[in-house]
Amino acid sequence: MRQVYLDHQAATPLLPEVFEAMRPYFTEAFGNPSSLHQHGLRARDAMNQARAQLARFIRAESPEEIFFVSDGQEAANLAVKGVAYANQRKGNHIVAAETEHPAVLNSIEFLEKQGFACTRVKVDREGFVKPGDVEAALTDQTILVAVHCANHDIGTVQPIAEIGAIAARRGVPLYVDAEAAAGWAPIDVQAMNASLLSFSPHKFYGPKGVGVLYRHKRARLVSILHGGVQEGGRRAGVENVPAIVGAGLAAEIAARELPARSAHTARLQQRLWQGLQAAVPFLKLNGPPPGPNRLPTNLSLSAEFIEGEGQLLLCDMNGIAVASGSSCVSKSLKISHVLAAIGLDHALAQGNLILSLGKDNTEEEIDYVVETFANKVVARLRSMSPMWDEFQRGLIDSAIAPRGSGRSSSAHASALSGKPA
Repeated sequence: MRQVYLDHQAATPLLPEVFEAMRPYFTEAFGNPSSLHQHGLRARDAMNQARAQLARFIRAESPEEIFFVSDGQEAANLAVKGVAYANQRKGNHIVAAETEHPAVLNSIEFLEKQGFACTRVKVDREGFVKPGDVEAALTDQTILVAVHCANHDIGTVQPIAEIGAIAARRGVPLYVDAEAAAGWAPIDVQAMNASLLSFSPHKFYGPKGVGVLYRHKRARLVSILHGGVQEGGRRAGVENVPAIVGAGLAAEIAARELPARSAHTARLQQRLWQGLQAAVPFLKLNGPPPGPNRLPTNLSLSAEFIEGEGQLLLCDMNGIAVASGSSCVSKSLKISHVLAAIGLDHALAQGNLILSLGKDNTEEEIDYVVETFANKVVARLRSMSPMWDEFQRGLIDSAIAPRGSGRSSSAHASALSGKPA
């Protein structure tokens, strides 16, 4: 059976040359970089080289502005909490997009329990944050603005440079979560006016187990993990040297190959969306259309009258790896907060899938996905769906293309669950 991997936003395969660069630091170059002997110095030199590679990758002024943590979520925690604690004498107010990653939003919720306040800026139907809304949310107590570079669910590329200019003019640090964008879109922290920015190399063919946090030299930041004085005293714990070495090389390769990678995935993205649009009725694209305002790797789709979990499982059974935007917790369906924020119909949000492309996907794979998804996934699930049957009989209506008869699919689903639409 053909195997097609379309979950590159979750993880990408490690490049062979990156693995080879990492290999010596598991064996003969095993020293602790905090040690003063030659084994430690060799590890420290390798880390310094990686800092330089990663600084060039995001156009930071100095390698000293690069800090290593365990992953992107720890980086988000350190950025949000570290800035808040460092600046709490100046104010206690944070401004953030309502569609931020859970690592950001949950960090903010943690801080709110300690007396901090947050204004969550709303987004439009395609997930865009309006710079004017960010500016309107700022107060003389604002100590941090947090807006992601591109959305992890729906691929929306935010106007970060405009938001950064506002934050800089008002003297407020800007934190940018670049987890979804790094390696697939150009990152320039100076053009963004970013005070802090984070990303994970495993999203662009580097290793898991390391996250990168950029901090401008003037941004105040305190540690949230205490112990040793590693990473300039801002992140205690022995550094993961092999992963850091791999991160540096993966970033160097990604910067060199970014134009080709992005152009390739953008072509496949268009082919996939056009093919599915033609083959699958009652299918909705969430977020902006393919083009400059959307990541070239991401398609967030909602197939009406069926749920995302069933689609994911049938895709997997047919050799297609994707992600579902819905999950079942305590017997109640919960939808992505991003899909809720853009006002997506609840039933469509339950039928959400995220397909994310990579540099090694092919046109043949895309054609296989279109045919398989239409005929072996959607058609099969709808043949077993009571909602699809009732729609066919005119008892309920479509949220995507209403016919003007019957209740909406969302209202019907809510009635079945006993919850309001």
